[in-house]
Amino acid sequence: MTRAVRVEAQAPGIARTLSLSADAARRWSTSAGDLPALSGCIDVDVSFSPSTNLLPIRRLGLAVGESEDVIAAWILLPDLQVKPLPQRYTRIGERRYRYQSRGGAFSVELDVDEAGLVLDYPPFWKRAKPG
Repeated sequence: MTRAVRVEAQAPGIARTLSLSADAARRWSTSAGDLPALSGCIDVDVSFSPSTNLLPIRRLGLAVGESEDVIAAWILLPDLQVKPLPQRYTRIGERRYRYQSRGGAFSVELDVDEAGLVLDYPPFWKRAKPG
């Protein structure tokens, strides 16, 4: 379970920071107060980065053929708006997962490395080879 996250968004003339934290009961808050809409969210999903897919992939430990639904605190950029996002992870191969969100309206197959880090998130992102 994610306990805290800090996201900074910077662009010419814009600098925003969001700090979220969750207690053991999965109640989320910022320095401005509680965020009851996020109650029960287990993980965070930063909209621009597939790195946050690592969190549920590692935590769930799905066997090939298994699926599980989660709700993530979805951080949208550049305004750092946060809202709950229902998601489903299905392990479809040794290192391949189907990720679905918005009730299946968005679906993509993710290839991951041995640690669960996303290698390929078509068509948006592909990890560069080292060196």
